Amino acid sequence: MLDTTIKTQLTAYLEKLQQPIELVASLDDSAKAQEMFSLLQDIASLSPKVTLNSNGLAARRPSFAIARPGAAGRIEFAGIPMGHEFTSLVLALLQTGGHPPKVDEDTIAQIRGLQGSYQFEVFVSLSCHNCPDVVQAVNLMAVLNPNVRSVMIDGGVFQQEVTDRQIMGVPAIYLNGEQFGSGRMGLEEIIAKLDTGAVAREAEKIAAKEPFDVLIVGGGPAGAAAAIYAARKGIRTGVVAERFGGQVLDTLAIENFISVQETEGPKLAMALEQHVKSYDVDVMNLQRAAALKPAQNGQLAEVTLESGAVLKSKAVIVATGARWREMNVPGEAEYRAKGVAYCPHCDGPLFKGKRVAVIGGGNSGVEAAIDLAGIVSHVTLLEFGDSLRADAVLQKKLHSLPNVRVITNAQTTEVTGDGQKVNGLSYQERITGETHHVVLEGIFVQIGLLPNTDWLKGSVALSPRGEIEVDAKGQTSAEGVFAAGDATTAPYKQIIIAMGEGAKASLSAFDYLIRQ
Repeated sequence: MLDTTIKTQLTAYLEKLQQPIELVASLDDSAKAQEMFSLLQDIASLSPKVTLNSNGLAARRPSFAIARPGAAGRIEFAGIPMGHEFTSLVLALLQTGGHPPKVDEDTIAQIRGLQGSYQFEVFVSLSCHNCPDVVQAVNLMAVLNPNVRSVMIDGGVFQQEVTDRQIMGVPAIYLNGEQFGSGRMGLEEIIAKLDTGAVAREAEKIAAKEPFDVLIVGGGPAGAAAAIYAARKGIRTGVVAERFGGQVLDTLAIENFISVQETEGPKLAMALEQHVKSYDVDVMNLQRAAALKPAQNGQLAEVTLESGAVLKSKAVIVATGARWREMNVPGEAEYRAKGVAYCPHCDGPLFKGKRVAVIGGGNSGVEAAIDLAGIVSHVTLLEFGDSLRADAVLQKKLHSLPNVRVITNAQTTEVTGDGQKVNGLSYQERITGETHHVVLEGIFVQIGLLPNTDWLKGSVALSPRGEIEVDAKGQTSAEGVFAAGDATTAPYKQIIIAMGEGAKASLSAFDYLIRQ
C-alpha cells in the first residue's frame, strides 16, 4: 500500500510515539476493505508500539479506529485517509500515542473543560484541501477529552450516506447527528461554537489591551507581511483577523509564488502564521471588524469588533482581502451547500457522474470546468460576455473536451431546486432575450471577487467597486489609516503583490509614526 519513501518517513514519525497504540479494523469483503487492511498492516509493521486488531465492530465498514490498547477508540476513519487526509492520519497516530500537540495551553485547557458528550462526524472528499483542518481539529479534541468522539467519513466510499443526508459540499460537519457546520473550520472556531461563553470572555480580554502603535486588520498575505515589517521595527504590533490566512486557505495549487515552485494554500497560510508569531505580534484570531474610527483631534484610531470589543492604535493598516463574488439571483442563497458551490476542488468529487454548470468564463471558471469534466458526466459553462476571457491555452483545452458545452452571452437568472437540493438553473440569452432552463445537480460559481470593505463605508474613500482607494504609499483618505492587498484599488490580485503591498503599507505607517 505505502511506497518505500513514505514508509521511511512514517517510521521516523512513529519513533515519536510515547505509548503503545492499537489499530482496530472493522472490515467487510469489499476491495476498499482489502486496501485498508493492507495500509494498516504497513503501519503496524513500522513500529513495535503499533498493533493491529481486525475484529472491530464499527457500524461503518470498512473503517478503523485508533486507540490505546484495552481502551475504546475515540478517533475513527471510515475510508482510507490518503491524499490530503494522510497528514490527519499521521497526527492521529502520534497524538493518540502521547506525542504532544502544537497547541497552546489555554486551548488545551478549554478543550479538556468542555462538558457533555460530543460525537463528531466529518464528511470529506480526499481531494478537499479544507477538510483536513476540520478532521485534525476534532481528532485532537477526541485525544484530549474523553467525552469527544470523531469519525472522518469519505463521501466517495459511503455515497449512500451522503445521498441520504443530502450532502452537497465538504467538509460537512455533524455533531450528535445534527448538522454543526459546513466548510473550513479551525480548532479555535469549533471550540468557540461549543463553548458559548468564549466569545464574551475573549471580547473582555481584547477590550483590556493597551493601545497599539500599528494595528493590522486582516490576516492574509498582505496583513502577514505588514505585521512582520512592523514588528521588525520594534513597535507594538497587533493583528486582528477573522481567520488567519484569509482566502489563501481556499486556494489549492500555487505555482507562481516566486522561489517556491509549487505549494498549496493551507500550507502557505500556516507558514505565514508561524512567521508572524515568531515576532512579538499580538495575534487576535476569529475576530471580525465592524467599524473603523480614524484618529482625529489627537485621539487614537479605534477599531470596533463584532464582539463589541474596541481596539485602539496610533496607526491602522486595513488588509481584509476579498471574498467570492456571488450571482445574487433567486435560489442561490437557499441552495448554497445544497448544490451551489464555490470550490470545485473541494466539492467536485461529490458530483461524480452528475451534470453541473460553471458560471464564469475567466481563468478560474475555465479551469474549474476542465477539472470537473474529468469527474462529472457533463459540464455547462455559462459566460455573461460574448466570449471567454480565460488564457488561450485553457480555452483550447476546454474546447477539446467532449462533455463540455460553452454558452456565451448568457445571464443566469435563477437557481432552481426541489426544496432540498439544486435541480437546475435558468438563464437568459442577452442578445435575443430568450430564456432557457438547464437540468443539472450542481452549480459552481466562479465570477471573481468582492472586497471585504462594507464595514469601512463612511470611514475611508472607496471606489465604485467598493475597493479602498490608496495612493502609491498605501495611504487611504484618512490620516493614519493605510491599506493593502485585494481590498484596495491596487491592480492585479495576486498573493505576491499583496505581500509587497502589505510591506509597503507597513513601512509607510512607520514613517507616519516617526513624523508625529
